[in-house]
Amino acid sequence: MNSAAIKPPASAASASVAYAEAFVPDSDVAREARAASRGLGIRPVSPGTAAVLTFLTGLINARAVVEVGTGAGVSGLALLTGMAPDGVLTSIDNEPQHQASARAVFASAGIAARRARLIAGEALQVLPKLSDGAYDLVLLDADPLEYVEYVEAALRLLRPGGLLAVHRALADGRVADAGNTDDDTVIIREALAAVAESEELTPVLVPLGGGLLLARRA
Repeated sequence: MNSAAIKPPASAASASVAYAEAFVPDSDVAREARAASRGLGIRPVSPGTAAVLTFLTGLINARAVVEVGTGAGVSGLALLTGMAPDGVLTSIDNEPQHQASARAVFASAGIAARRARLIAGEALQVLPKLSDGAYDLVLLDADPLEYVEYVEAALRLLRPGGLLAVHRALADGRVADAGNTDDDTVIIREALAAVAESEELTPVLVPLGGGLLLARRA
């Protein structure tokens, strides 16, 4: 019998994901950022996803990162924690209130203001102004209806060997439901297909949070 064909019970799979999510606990500042997110009605990256982001930026010694969707600073804090001491995060959000919260979070963590370049505006208007091939990692965590355009922009921004990360790539399981044809789900599927079919990207899909798509640029 092919052991790879044996599927664990759904309850066991769920327990495993929950264990993975809690394996690296949030810092005190991250918990503060999550509280701020709740106050603003924002759903941030999960603890497990945040741990992956910190791991990845540390792994590649990232010095230049773009984040689409600042939120209250949970994901930005995770990225900056792993980045090189002189690394700069460029984070885009159309809600100044979100970015004010993120600035407070970064300051609470002792992160120098010069390391966080927060740009208030629509991502599809800001991204074309950023330099080609200049970034080590691009995180997409904003309007899923624009994910296909975000992926295209990220491919231009990433250096060879750079990493793409797409939050909520499984739309909390809706992507796997073939019968689900709501707009967000359809667009996310299209973005996943664009990454999977790209000759310049090598992808992997991680079932943490709402789903985390990672891809390395050739």
